[in-house]
Amino acid sequence: MNKAFRILRKVILYTFAILLLLTVAGYVYLYVLPKGPEITETNTMDSGIDSFVMYAYEDSERKSIKVWTYKPKSWKDQEKIVFVMHGGGRNADDYLNAWIELADKNNLLIVAPEFENKFSKYTTNDYQEGNLFTFFGTKNPKSEWAYTVVENIFDHIKSVNAITNSHYSIFGHSAGGQFVHRMLMIMPESRIETAIAANAGLYSLPDENLEFPYGLKKTDVKLNTHLPTAYKKRLIILLGELDNDPGLGTFRTTELAMEQGGHRLERGTNFFKANQKLSKQNDWVFHWEIDTIKNVGHDYRKMSKNAIKWIKTTPDKG
Repeated sequence: MNKAFRILRKVILYTFAILLLLTVAGYVYLYVLPKGPEITETNTMDSGIDSFVMYAYEDSERKSIKVWTYKPKSWKDQEKIVFVMHGGGRNADDYLNAWIELADKNNLLIVAPEFENKFSKYTTNDYQEGNLFTFFGTKNPKSEWAYTVVENIFDHIKSVNAITNSHYSIFGHSAGGQFVHRMLMIMPESRIETAIAANAGLYSLPDENLEFPYGLKKTDVKLNTHLPTAYKKRLIILLGELDNDPGLGTFRTTELAMEQGGHRLERGTNFFKANQKLSKQNDWVFHWEIDTIKNVGHDYRKMSKNAIKWIKTTPDKG
């Protein structure tokens, strides 16, 4: 009996030690060691396709981020700037290419940040969930939120290129659509003029008792303060009429996810209705809209084309 107990104790201790070692190593690799590509020299943007690498956080050199840009030759200061947020494939360059013709036709400066992560197939907290929490569930400071990184990029572009724009628009598809709607809800003070969340696979419902990312529990969002501000801004829930196949792309099927709907089209519609209902109950100004695109499925290129009509117009400030 004593021998068996000693063996069991050793197995438990060894298992605990291995788990502890893996946890510490994972934390150090993911959150302590410097990550990202090498910082580039600070230069003004060239016309056409360009890119640069900057520090992601304002007061830390712990993480860098690559940013792709496209500037039409005719673009001038005070003309529209559009952030384009990639999907779960972290393929910012592909998304940039999808916007080149649109940028030329509509004279838009396109900014496509690349939230690179070698473990993106296994973790979503750092990007579409805004990096509010670490992989282990502990809170990150606001200075390290992915939403704050977008604001930092905007400041960097403005200062380096002598741009005086006070606002920007933002478009995201799939995982990028998750990013966009959460950014507006969680950080409504951001300088977004028009936000377009296209074909998101999962939403954060306006519910303080529902765990994040399904709801807003444990975030800093307070329904009576954050959401009235968010609702005054223009968010377009852009949905593909044919995006009703859960087999396309990565689609979360946990119990809480499935309560939002059986496919992306249904989930987006239910999310919009839930926020619309809350705004009516509280008599809050509500500038969000829903737009369902006929004969389009889970296609970021076609959804990008259908986002232009919203970006070209100025939102109602009333």
